[in-house]
Amino acid sequence: MATITPTVGLFGMNMNAAADPAVSARVARRAEQLGYESLWVADHVALPRPRTEESPLEPDTPLLDPVVALTHLASHTERIRLGTGCVILPQRNPVVLAKQLASLDVVSGGRLIFGAGVGYLEPEMTAVGVPMAGRGARADEYLQAIGALWYMDKPAFHGSYADFEGVDARPRPLQRRVPLVIGGHSAAAHRRAVAHGDEWFGYLVGLRSAAEQVRALRELSDRAERQDRPLKISVAPSRPLDAGAVSAYAELGVDRLVVVPPMDLTVPELEEFVERNAPRELGATPARETSGNLV
Repeated sequence: MATITPTVGLFGMNMNAAADPAVSARVARRAEQLGYESLWVADHVALPRPRTEESPLEPDTPLLDPVVALTHLASHTERIRLGTGCVILPQRNPVVLAKQLASLDVVSGGRLIFGAGVGYLEPEMTAVGVPMAGRGARADEYLQAIGALWYMDKPAFHGSYADFEGVDARPRPLQRRVPLVIGGHSAAAHRRAVAHGDEWFGYLVGLRSAAEQVRALRELSDRAERQDRPLKISVAPSRPLDAGAVSAYAELGVDRLVVVPPMDLTVPELEEFVERNAPRELGATPARETSGNLV
């Protein structure tokens, strides 16, 4: 099988320096000009104070809501894809989220990438009234419920965490199928990606770990007989990228590399980071001028 050079996405477009809407709009436009394939935003409704060991961010980190941030970025760009990386699914009402994301897909012209994870910060879950126990099963049901609202002629879903029928929610997404990306490094996340997803997303993964993750995902995919719909792989590398690293990830079968700016960058440093990690600078594939999987 021929090796395909990955495309490049840009993470963190709703946080730190990019939480300033003027900055994120300017950076997004420049990323589109440079051939980045996608822009990605993080999701934490609340962060522990004081910061706990497992928390990825300080509690006073500026962090915009992902749907609001991507809608803002959609209004300042034309072609670049817009990804949630990843929405913490168990803490979102699936009917409301389905409406928000479908609306985002419509206003962006069909550019949404729906990335979803189950979350891991207990103080955050507690703050929104969602127990940690059962969050995986809850996320699985929410994915099915959102799919019912987006793709069924007469939406209906009956589960332990979501239950509805006799309702509809318009508009539907502009894309005939919104790419579903499942985040997480656990065996459960792998199973969820193979069962429900179009893509898997590994955050801050090095080459050795990426090789292990990809191998596990391929084995699960083979057992599930999804050869006709291969699972795509996205990785946010844990190390700075250069042409050699891009080539190494490509050899593993990675389809998209999502570069993550350091947390403490100033605005000029963020802009320089975006220039330095542009696809052509890294020997990666610049984005094509397409706007998604449209009818």
